[in-house]
Amino acid sequence: MAEQKRDYYEVLGVDKSADEAALKKAYRTLAKKYHPDANPGDAEAEKKFKEASEAYAVLSDPEKRRQYDQFGHAAFDGAAGGGGGFDFSGMDFTDIFGDIFGDIFGGGARSRGASNGPMRGANLRTSVRVTFEEAVFGTKKEIELTVKETCKTCKGSGAKPGTQPETCPKCGGKGQVVFTQQSFFGTVRNVQACPNCQGTGKVIKDKCVDCHGSGYIPMKKRYSADIPAGIDNGQSIRMPGLGEPGVNGGPRGDVLVEVIVGRHPIFQRQDMNIFSTVPISFPIATLGGEIFIDTVDGKVVYEVKPGTQTDTRVRLKGKGVPSVRNKEIRGDHYVTLVVQVPDRLSNEAKELLRQFDQANDDSLTAVERASASKDDKKDSKKRKFWEK
Repeated sequence: MAEQKRDYYEVLGVDKSADEAALKKAYRTLAKKYHPDANPGDAEAEKKFKEASEAYAVLSDPEKRRQYDQFGHAAFDGAAGGGGGFDFSGMDFTDIFGDIFGDIFGGGARSRGASNGPMRGANLRTSVRVTFEEAVFGTKKEIELTVKETCKTCKGSGAKPGTQPETCPKCGGKGQVVFTQQSFFGTVRNVQACPNCQGTGKVIKDKCVDCHGSGYIPMKKRYSADIPAGIDNGQSIRMPGLGEPGVNGGPRGDVLVEVIVGRHPIFQRQDMNIFSTVPISFPIATLGGEIFIDTVDGKVVYEVKPGTQTDTRVRLKGKGVPSVRNKEIRGDHYVTLVVQVPDRLSNEAKELLRQFDQANDDSLTAVERASASKDDKKDSKKRKFWEK
């Protein structure tokens, strides 16, 4: 038993009053989602793609749409190939796929590289290493690149002096060729860059001996790259107009410089904030006092509060990394204070610590006695009250 077909309007997700633009938009979305080239080996996606194509082929044709609206699927039963499928033979999909799916079928009127007009050159990529401090405050670094410069011998034409490039006989100077291919939807028209002239529209018979017909000579050049303050590891800076030369008069591409930031022995960075650990002595942690803390701006004095516990974190506001967009805005520096326990003590120091420990115990005992005495007095007052 043949599988019952879904309503064409339901397939495309449009109502019966949908105009041509709405139909095309709906079909574009479904076809890009379910096209076999985007879903290789997926039978279900191929089925949905055929279903959407069938629905669009009928509803985009005014006469077929009129018949469908009047008779439904029965209007095309004569074309059913036994399994309820739609007969695509004789239908012209050139406009459909040429307009909507040039990118899917590798061509179409809007295919990239199918024009011999001016095109921007490719970008060049390189990297540069900087120190932690250089990344925080910014710096300048010299980079060396191999770039293409116009050949002085042929003035960039690529042709031997005294000769000129000729019009490509294959594309007639258009830089693109048109070809058709058969698919299960019919004949599809494709446009691509001419393989004979690589889309330039010109061919060179007598090539320049210096540049071998390219019009360019590779040269090593040095540039100064401005590394902005606050840049982070892995980020890139752009140097416009220093990349590969354009085609047919197009502008040069850019140079993208990836910044690799070296590790710091003390500081760690997270976004705009800096983190570090500073050891403090037991007496300082107990009694409080001034300590020096290293920051990217130099040493700063910090007043440790009495009774500071180990792993206490303090914040040094505005001592972090500047914003790469505005160096006046800076993050903070967070310092973890770690109380150091000495592993080597003199006999005198050991005795002093014992005396300290004993004095501390005696102090606690005295406090406990005072607290117990207060409790006893409260209990005595309560007993006298109830005895009355």
